[in-house]
Parts: sequence; structure tokens; C-alpha cells
Amino acid sequence: MSDNLADVKNILDKYNQNHLFSFYDELPSDKKAALLGQIKSTNFELILNLYRESKQNDNINLNEISPIPHIEKQSLSKNEIDYYTSIGEDIIKSNSLAIVTLAGGQGTRLGYKGPKGTYELKFVFFKKSLFEIICDNIKKTNQKYNIVLPWYIMTSQENDFATKEYFRDHNFFGYPSDNIFFFKQESLPLIDIDGKLILEEPYRIKYASCGNGNVFKVLKESGNLQKMKDDGIKWISFGGIDNILLKTADPLFIGLTVHNNYKIASKTIFKEQPLEKTAVFCKRNNHPTILDYSDITLELSEKKDENGFYMYREANMLSHLMAIDAVEKSTTFDLRFHRAFKKNAFVNKEGVKQVPDGPNSFKFENFIFDAFYNFDDMLLFRVNPDEEFAPIKSFTGIHNPDTAMDKYESYYGLPKHDL
Repeated sequence: MSDNLADVKNILDKYNQNHLFSFYDELPSDKKAALLGQIKSTNFELILNLYRESKQNDNINLNEISPIPHIEKQSLSKNEIDYYTSIGEDIIKSNSLAIVTLAGGQGTRLGYKGPKGTYELKFVFFKKSLFEIICDNIKKTNQKYNIVLPWYIMTSQENDFATKEYFRDHNFFGYPSDNIFFFKQESLPLIDIDGKLILEEPYRIKYASCGNGNVFKVLKESGNLQKMKDDGIKWISFGGIDNILLKTADPLFIGLTVHNNYKIASKTIFKEQPLEKTAVFCKRNNHPTILDYSDITLELSEKKDENGFYMYREANMLSHLMAIDAVEKSTTFDLRFHRAFKKNAFVNKEGVKQVPDGPNSFKFENFIFDAFYNFDDMLLFRVNPDEEFAPIKSFTGIHNPDTAMDKYESYYGLPKHDL
């Protein structure tokens, strides 16, 4: 233990993080061992480099930006819809599609303690969690085509155990359990404005998941990507847990992508207000990417092409389709990290858990769309938000449970719940 302790002290000295040892002498032996192990396994070099690099000016040069053409669903004729749908149905019926649900988040912003996917919505005649709603959607596809789609669920270090327990307690919602595969995304420590890692408890550094873009790396490292290949999977549908109108296996979307020889595709919705806080798709240096709302000027947002169509209004709705070789290619890249300034409780100098009044720490995460930059082109498919976009982000704000449920009820013709 003495050698271990000396090693840890050297690490803390090297990275100027000695405050993490402030309460070590007061801890019981098991907590001491836990803290020593966590410090030794923490990649201080990475997190401190991310912190330093994130302070550099990363403003986008708008001269590097160009639009990505999109296809609008409502512009397609019935014959076109039928044709593309038949292509997609062939993919689905041949057991060549896998579903990946990104479910690493907690329900904190909903005022709910537990995995976000376990948050339950109370409709007039039934109550269902976000997981069950997604599951129902996949089961409808299975029943229609007499198949069982493999369902992969990315959890996080924080919610993995609780998520698996929830599925077991609910008998996997009637889904064949041997066709559901859980895998955990990685996490990174949080760091404050002074470049110090923060403590969640006197014996534990506070970590947060490092974004849905981590899905490529952990799919590979967990062995699930190889399993998909062994099982003959050719296409992977990625979606978030919180959109209750998400079409997990859309044959039209799949067929359109396959017919046009794209390896990656995303559904979009039209950005109604020019300066709303929504990121949009574009090309940067002729590679697909996302333009963050902070980089979008009014002039750019209102820019139209020669046919009078807006050039930069295709908003990301976290519904992506990728060929499996494109996913495999994406495992070979180090995706860029984005910095977010968040409010997080921490252990103060007196050893007391403190909730700050405002944002106090940075988290670093990468996103699926960061991988798209490594490709030459992609398909954008604009859909109707009333039919496919009802996300639940927080208890208040525009993407709240009541608003999402209202859209869900309207789409499926269900009785309206009390608002």
C-alpha cells in the first residue's frame, strides 16, 4: 500500500491535483483504496489537455462553410415512396439492420432520479417508460416482417446497472432478451474553471459520460461491432432514447440511402426560427459537419439558394443511419471534443457537498456527427416534426413531457391527457 500511496502522490504532484487527497486521512480503509484506484486509473493528461485546448478560440471561418442538399419527404411522389420503401424493406427482412439506442443519460433535468430511459409517461389509458415506447416501435417492425431485430443499448457507467435491472424487472417488455445487448459508454472527469478535478464524494472524483460519439469506440471494444458483422448486419440505425416519435427502422429512409449510394444519412427537421439555439448540418471544407448555433449569424441562417430554399436550416434530430463499414471506419478516428459549462454539485474545502448557484465545471464530450467529417458526403432527409420528433429534454422548456405526449397522442389518435 505504501508504494501505491507514493505513486498516487506523485501523480497528484505532477498534475497539480493535490486537493483530491484533502480528506484521505479521514477515510475508512475501503474508501481509501477506492480513491487510490480511481486516481491511478484517471487519465489526467487527457482531461487537462482538453481543458487547455478548449480555451483556445475555435470560431468557424464561414468562408469554409457550404450547404448540404437535402431531400424533403413531402416532396416525394407516391411511386417514389413505394419504390424506396421496397428497397428498405428488403434490407429489414434480410436481417441486415441493427438498432442502437443511445441511453446513457440520467433523468436529472426531468426532476427524476434514475436512468432517463426508465422515466414513465402517464397517458390516459396506460403508463409507459421511454424504453418501453422505443421497444414497442421495434416490436411493430418485427411483427410486420416476421423477424427479430437485434437491439443494442448504450448505457453509461452511471446508469448501466439500474438500466439492466429495470429491463429484468419488466421482463424486457416482452422482447426476446437474447436479442438485446447492453454496452457502456466511457466517462471523463469534470474539471472546474481553475483546472481542478472536482470531487463527488470525499473519496470519489466526479465523472460524466463523454458523449454519444463514444458509441463507435465502445461498440468495437465491447465486441458488439464484430458480433454485428458476424451476424450479417449491413446497416445500423442510431437514435436517442428521448424522442418518443422516433422511427427506429424506417424502410423509406433506408431505401433512399441505399438507392443513392450513401454510407451515412441523417434525418432533419426544418429550423423555423433563424436564430433559435439549434445546430444545423453543413459542409466545412467540403466535409459534412454540424454548425453550432453560436456560429450561426442571421445573414447565414436567412441565406437562400437560386431556387429560394434556405441553405442552412437542416437541424439535427439525432436519427442517423450508417453502413456498418462506415461505423467500422469511424472507430479508427479520434473524434473532437466539445466543452460544455455545467452546474454540478461538488465537495468543498470543508468536505461538505455543495450545490453551486450556477455553472461551475466543464464536461467534455464528442458526438456521432463528429464522425461524419471523415466522409465526403451524406444524405439529409427532412421529415415532419409532428410525425417524427417529440423529444423529452427537461421538465420545463419547449421539449417537455407534456408537449411530447401531446404530439404522440395526436399522431397515434389517442385520447388527450390532462395538461
